[in-house]
Amino acid sequence: MTESYLWGVRVTELVLVYYFFILNGIYMILSFMAFRAIYRHLLRNIYGGFEQLSRSPLTPPVSILVPAYNEKVGIATTVNNLLHIDFMRYEVIVINDGSTDGMLDELRKDFRLQPAPLPEEMGLKTEPILGVYRSAVHHNLTVIDKKNGGKSDALNAGLNVAQHPYFCTIDADAILEPDALQRVIRPIMESPVRVIGVGGIVRVANGCRVEKGRVVDVDLPRNPLPVFQVVEYFRSFLCGRTGYSRLNALMIVSGAFGLFELEPVIEIGGYRRQTVGEDMDLVTRLHVLMRDQGIKDYLIEFVPDPVCWTEAPATLSVLIRQRRRWQKGLLEVLSEHPQMLFNPRYGWLGMLAYPFFLCFEGWGILLETLGYIVFFLGWYLNAVQTDFMLAFFMAAILCGTLLSLTGVLLGEMSPREYPRFSHWIRLIAFAVIENFGYRQLISWLRLMGTIDFIRGKGEWGRMERRGIAVDK
Repeated sequence: MTESYLWGVRVTELVLVYYFFILNGIYMILSFMAFRAIYRHLLRNIYGGFEQLSRSPLTPPVSILVPAYNEKVGIATTVNNLLHIDFMRYEVIVINDGSTDGMLDELRKDFRLQPAPLPEEMGLKTEPILGVYRSAVHHNLTVIDKKNGGKSDALNAGLNVAQHPYFCTIDADAILEPDALQRVIRPIMESPVRVIGVGGIVRVANGCRVEKGRVVDVDLPRNPLPVFQVVEYFRSFLCGRTGYSRLNALMIVSGAFGLFELEPVIEIGGYRRQTVGEDMDLVTRLHVLMRDQGIKDYLIEFVPDPVCWTEAPATLSVLIRQRRRWQKGLLEVLSEHPQMLFNPRYGWLGMLAYPFFLCFEGWGILLETLGYIVFFLGWYLNAVQTDFMLAFFMAAILCGTLLSLTGVLLGEMSPREYPRFSHWIRLIAFAVIENFGYRQLISWLRLMGTIDFIRGKGEWGRMERRGIAVDK
């Protein structure tokens, strides 16, 4: 064994140790900030005021955009849910993006759609619009039929038709809580500075009982794959996004549920079609718009209330496509904005959030993969100290478990917590078990997504839906 190889192993060990402690140190700080923010948020919620807010004539109306492609299995449930939320002034715009499964016929039948005139002005360029329909029984329901162009193109078509100053994007497989719009509109109404975007937490609906477009019984799925994602969503939304929101450095508002001011979105040209990470891309470009115009008094916030339920992948094949797409989309957005890196002009976004996503969430997977390779080769060639390997492995498991348990705890602090003690036991168990296979799987999919980005390949892919009301 050469001395240079041993030196390489030692350097890799040192780099990985620093990488590990910086990564988990930032996660811990964000988690601490999130705990304080959510605790104060819950205290504030005691005084309510949501219903008065939704009924106030000063509350701006909202356009809800629902891009849909081959969502026949659950589109009626989603639309019915949206038509009965507790908000005074809003419209629902469903965009049929060239579906081939008969989804438009399903909407025609269930909501008695009638042809309506096309908009005179189409500010954002999209694929051709084949028709616009309005419901004969619901005055605030509009359906756009267009040629397939992808989710971003569908959302831009919805923006062209939207009549209100704020719009909310909803996935076609999502279900909102009745007071969802009340909760995400409140920061806009109460903040002393301009709020141009608000993201809400997305919860996994798999296993929950849904009746008439409402989650009536919160439960965990029997399938272990979505349970891992329950833990993961808690960790990602409640620890990460809540923390970044406190610094006005939030880089992503989930495409499953987000509220935005229409004017700046139109100003930046709407959603970009050239990326598969359209949600993160939009938020980042909004930050750039405001900062480049010298506007610092603005916010893009995150609301930690449980406001949106969505169907998580229940099969490995769907999860693989989803996570590869997420990683590719992340790298696409990061590559578009290198000027942000350690640039004080962008505040905490440039000094912390962008470098973190670039070094850890983005390209960090290459260093992690190199670490696996070097450690296994070093162990095989007896060039790595066994005690060091075991200590490092145990520290990684401990930190990962602690972060996941923090997310679960924050999730259980929210009003729509999992009600039974057995839920707690399962979530705690999965927070530990995920370190022995699931996290390694996600790392592998991140690596595959990174390779997709480097090769310039990778598309949305088909996401099979069983329907959100099906017990899984």
